[in-house]
Amino acid sequence: MKHNKNHGTEPEAEHISPEAAADAAETAAETVADAATAEAAAPELDELEALKAENKKLKEDFLRAYADAENTKRRCTQEIEKNNKYAVSSFAKNLLSVADNLDRALKSIPEDKKNDCEHLKSLLSGVEMTQRELDKVFEKFGIKKMDAEGKHFDPNFHQVIQEVEDKDKPAGTIVAELQTGYMINDRILREAMVVVTKGGK
Repeated sequence: MKHNKNHGTEPEAEHISPEAAADAAETAAETVADAATAEAAAPELDELEALKAENKKLKEDFLRAYADAENTKRRCTQEIEKNNKYAVSSFAKNLLSVADNLDRALKSIPEDKKNDCEHLKSLLSGVEMTQRELDKVFEKFGIKKMDAEGKHFDPNFHQVIQEVEDKDKPAGTIVAELQTGYMINDRILREAMVVVTKGGK
């Protein structure tokens, strides 16, 4: 019986089959290829991220520009509407004296005298018709009379011409209207000239 000269035992060399060696070589090659592919793809990924960032910025710029354009459009539309509503203000103001004179003409004749003469009746009928036509034109352009009598004085709409003593009414009550006030849409066209009470409750 033969004995090993070495007192210990040496490990036997691991036996690797040709197939396993081929698989290991293929895996190593794939790893190297993947590393090379990743290294080659890195610049492309950086470029893609840059394009995404640029695309996002362009979208934000577009949305901002669109919002500005919409705001400008809305402001222009509001200006056009305002101009259309109030463009006739100056012309309408000049017509108010015509309305005042027609009103004075109708009030100048006492009620009990209006039927005394056929010519007078015809004249009054013509004045009334003219006043109605003028009222229709005023209404078409948003011009309205202000009803002031009996209301409390408001410096935004009324101009005080006279004050009278009246203990039965609160101070500042409008008891007479010397000149009718007018509005055009939601703006004042002409203040009403009024008489108000003082020294009331």
